[in-house]
Amino acid sequence: METNTLKITIIDNDEKLHPLYRFYFSDESRYELIEIHTSVNKFLSHSARNDTDIIVSEVDLNGISGIDGIPYFNKLNKAPKVLMTSQTSDFKIIKEAFKKGADGFLTKPLTKTRFFNALDELRQHGVALEHDVVKKIIHSFQIKTLERFSKKENQIIGLLTQGYTYKMIADRLFVTPSAVNFHIQNIYVKLNVNSKGEALKKLQELEVRQLNAA
Repeated sequence: METNTLKITIIDNDEKLHPLYRFYFSDESRYELIEIHTSVNKFLSHSARNDTDIIVSEVDLNGISGIDGIPYFNKLNKAPKVLMTSQTSDFKIIKEAFKKGADGFLTKPLTKTRFFNALDELRQHGVALEHDVVKKIIHSFQIKTLERFSKKENQIIGLLTQGYTYKMIADRLFVTPSAVNFHIQNIYVKLNVNSKGEALKKLQELEVRQLNAA
């Protein structure tokens, strides 16, 4: 096993999913599934809890909810990253999770690809947000725009994070593609990035910071 293998604990009260989680990790060398629990209380009472690098917790749990469990997770000797999962992408739930200290949010059902993509994002960047969650966050801040950008730049950012192409943005805003490109280059300069992928990642981080400050 690789020395940089990260240890994962899952908290999910749907026991029908536990065999699926074990199957996901059966051929993984980068991540080791060390525990699956059905509640926060059972996790906290387990002797191996301080060995966890990433906790993947369902929001809706019996007893202490996954979100209310985050402060307990952060008090462990080695504070783990926390990836929340939920059947819903309701913005109030997402906001509460990040305000409590979550590092990522995934909506169910989870495919193996989506699940490990999120773990990879946490491992590499410290934040894991999927497109549908980002859209919820962006939409919630349509009025509370990012201060460093102009009104037009904020409009373009909103569309860019929703997956619009440059041409689609131009059509939506009734401007030329070259005008869109001009504004996007200015956005790149302000973000200190060189590509769309880097820009989207930086914007996700800004939205999380703004979300936590709300």
